[in-house]
Amino acid sequence: MLALPAIEDPQSFVATRQAWHTMAEHVLAAARYNAEGRIGLRAAPGGYSTPPYERSGVVEELRVAADELHVHRDGAEITHPLTTIAAAANAVNIEPGAPAHVYTPYTSLEPAAPLTVDLRAAEILASWFALGWSVLEELAGTARVNDAPPEITLWPEHFDAAVELGSADVGARGTFGVSPGDHEHLEPYLYVTHWAGVPTDLFWNDAAFAGASLGYGILRASTDPSSAALDFYRRGLAVLSAPRS
Repeated sequence: MLALPAIEDPQSFVATRQAWHTMAEHVLAAARYNAEGRIGLRAAPGGYSTPPYERSGVVEELRVAADELHVHRDGAEITHPLTTIAAAANAVNIEPGAPAHVYTPYTSLEPAAPLTVDLRAAEILASWFALGWSVLEELAGTARVNDAPPEITLWPEHFDAAVELGSADVGARGTFGVSPGDHEHLEPYLYVTHWAGVPTDLFWNDAAFAGASLGYGILRASTDPSSAALDFYRRGLAVLSAPRS
């Protein structure tokens, strides 16, 4: 059972989340896209990473953990401190910048601006992604075959991990995700969105988007955050699948 730590310094947490998000968009996703035309990332020990990809005949993987960039290349690993986007891009040997023709970046590209990472905040973010990813894996693993669940992906533009589940044919498909927070939600949260119109239900409780959310504070107060998260998602599947009148 994974316990969630308290967010004691919201300002440092937001700054760290911003730094990680900026790296995701302008370095990690950029490097993977340049190599193989894909942008998806994933949760990884201590933070998040690209999947392994091949560039110039060499297998490479990039990982952000705490205040470091880990570059795994051809079986070797080199660690660089997170200082600026320019320095990180130089370590990977790419031009920094999100592939803007694929998605509109959420963060601004300021190559020389300092990246502010608080180690405690980074630990919280890493714990959150680890918990959310494991719960999404369990949820997707028990989904019906005809739900056709795709792979879980940490999307750089939104900086959240998500999977799509449910039948689109009957209007019951939705997105199940793990967000580290945003402008409308200071703290991390889980969410479920619906792709089509759904019957009125108290489950759809979020005021910022058409869907439901479960906040970090509620999960942290739970005796078993993983089970509470899975219950929330399963409730989402049930509400999405409820008969239409």
